[in-house]
Amino acid sequence: MKKGLIAAALGCALVSVSSHADTIAGVYVGAQVWQTDTQGGFADSNNTADFNFDDETNTALYIAFEHPVPFLPNVKVNHTTLDNSGTTTLQSEFTFDGELFTESTTVNTDVELDATDFILYYELFDNDLVSFDLGVNAKYIDGALFVVDRASDTSGSAEFSGIVPMAYSSDGGGSIRMPASYCGIFGFKPSKGLNQYENMSKAWGGAVVSHVSSVSVRDSAAYLDLVAGNT
Repeated sequence: MKKGLIAAALGCALVSVSSHADTIAGVYVGAQVWQTDTQGGFADSNNTADFNFDDETNTALYIAFEHPVPFLPNVKVNHTTLDNSGTTTLQSEFTFDGELFTESTTVNTDVELDATDFILYYELFDNDLVSFDLGVNAKYIDGALFVVDRASDTSGSAEFSGIVPMAYSSDGGGSIRMPASYCGIFGFKPSKGLNQYENMSKAWGGAVVSHVSSVSVRDSAAYLDLVAGNT
């Protein structure tokens, strides 16, 4: 994630527990709690510090409404929270928010990140053989980064937010990958369970995976980082 000259590189390893439910009214609800082990850092330049982050418990929730009315899209809303904090003794100096943090300084760091997906989609196919959803996704990202020098109270912070438009689709047996190959774009089906928002009650016993069709591999990987809980 970047804002201005802020460069950040953070990665998470996840241990998760999921809960899913659906109703005959076409309302699907799901939730997930996972433990994150975050690594990485951020700075005003590419010389990012390597911070120590604590293991944190984060959550993801989604709700979807599907109906039989023609031409009216189904609706899905996903929300995930990716917050983390830690204490680090710096191995080298770095600048953040215009402040210089020197080598051997002990700093407290906080990362706050919320991502909400607003999805309108159509179920083009939904049976025992084929399940294929297609629609649009507006992902709203809202985050903040904080650093505080414990000795001098020198601090830096940055906030960022924005909407990222995406194409939304699903893949059971190639419904993302095959159309993408004919259109000159990139299609990818993530492994089952990697997308924390997946509705496991849907077709093929949960083998259908929601993802995006993208112009590049990089765009597809960036979206997968978010839905898998990596930032």
